Amino acid sequence: MSGFLHTMVRVRNLEQSLAFYALLGLRELRRRDVPEGQYTLVFIGFADNAAGQAEIELTYNWGRDNRYDIGTGFGHFAIGVSDVAAVVDRVRAGGGKVVRAAGPVKFGTSIIAFVEDPDGYRVELIERP
Repeated sequence: MSGFLHTMVRVRNLEQSLAFYALLGLRELRRRDVPEGQYTLVFIGFADNAAGQAEIELTYNWGRDNRYDIGTGFGHFAIGVSDVAAVVDRVRAGGGKVVRAAGPVKFGTSIIAFVEDPDGYRVELIERP
């Protein structure tokens, strides 16, 4: 395992969320609009994130302006690994639940998978060299 990458939360108003987190000293590090999936991802963090600190991923689903409750607002934890398929195999062998098999992310090229912890929280595995 190479480290904790980010936590994702869904937001109903991206600009208001960015303004709030700016008050805490976080700033936008990168943004990705995905028209095919009708969502925008904005990763925020401290300074330039050069030291590799974990980030927060704000996900705005276009047209979803009603309030999320905490149960539906939380998305997943993300962990960087060198070989997603190998970790998925290890989770399966250990009796864990694989929610999404290893493969490229929809509308992208990163290799990811999702597994679920015993309480139902999802963990995204992202392949990192």
